[in-house]
Amino acid sequence: MSRINELLIPNVTTLPQEQKAQQANKLQSGQRSEFADLIGKATAEPKQAVELSTHAQKRLQERNISFDTQEYLKLQEALGKLKLKGGHDSLVITGKAAYVLDVDRGMIVTAVDRDSMSENVFTKIDSTIFMN
Repeated sequence: MSRINELLIPNVTTLPQEQKAQQANKLQSGQRSEFADLIGKATAEPKQAVELSTHAQKRLQERNISFDTQEYLKLQEALGKLKLKGGHDSLVITGKAAYVLDVDRGMIVTAVDRDSMSENVFTKIDSTIFMN
């Protein structure tokens, strides 16, 4: 072998032993895994109740939007996802309607039925989620 090859290609025949790799990845006593903390927060956090503002209640009645248990559960799931992603004022679109949701307060601000969505402009929204 020439001297140039020895300089350009280092000797990589000795790889770290499996035991050394496991020891390097082992948590110290009292140390918690960041991954475990994230999973714990996502699964242990109870679902927040979704509330209806007075304005949203009026809109549901005026626009004949049926707000049943299934719709409520979709909004509750959307609220959890939006919180994880950092949403604050969000548009949630379901099969029945579109809702503007104040994520920080867990409150539905307004509701628009599917037929009227194309006629409305949604302002001050930082995120949108489709929940079908």
